Amino acid sequence: MVLVFLANGFEEIEALTPVDCLRRCDIEVKTVGIGGKTVEGSHGIKVMADVDESEVKLDGSLEMIILPGGKLGTLNLEKSDTVRHAIDFCAENSLPIAAICAAPSILGHMGLLKGKKAVCYTGFESELNGAEVLTDVPAVTDGNIITGCGMGEALAFSCEIIKKLISGERAEKLLKSLNKK
Repeated sequence: MVLVFLANGFEEIEALTPVDCLRRCDIEVKTVGIGGKTVEGSHGIKVMADVDESEVKLDGSLEMIILPGGKLGTLNLEKSDTVRHAIDFCAENSLPIAAICAAPSILGHMGLLKGKKAVCYTGFESELNGAEVLTDVPAVTDGNIITGCGMGEALAFSCEIIKKLISGERAEKLLKSLNKK
C-alpha cells in the first residue's frame, strides 16, 4: 500500500495526480489526513482523506509514502510525528519515499538526501542538505528517494513513482497510456 499524506495547505495537484495515476495502475493507495480526515488544500479545495493519521499502521503492507508540497502543507507535514515516523520507517526498511515541491526539504532536514540527486520547487534548494540539486529535470529517482519540482511536473513525478513500483511491460503500457515514456 502507498500512503499519501495530506496536511492543511497541501498542493492539490501534487497530491491527487499521484493518487489518480497509481489507482489507474491498480496500486492500493490511501490518503492520510494530518489533523483530521478533512484537509484543505492551498487553493481552498477540501479533501476527505481515506484515513486519519491515527489509523496509520507502519508494517509489511507499506510499499511507499508520498509527501505533496505546498509551503504551508510542507510545514504542517514536517510538524507531524506520524509523518516523521513514516519517513523513518521507510528509510530503515529501504522503502521508497517520494516528495514534491517544497516537501523534499523535509527529507533534507532529516539528512536523507546526503549524496542523492534531488529536485524541488525553486527557492528550496538550500533546504536539501547534502543533495546534488538538479535544475534540468522535472523529477528524479535516486535509490529509494523520488523528488519532483512542483505543480507543473506532477505527472512526471507520478511517472517516476510508477516506474519505481512497477516494472517491465506493464509499466511501459501504463506509462504509454499517460503519454509518458
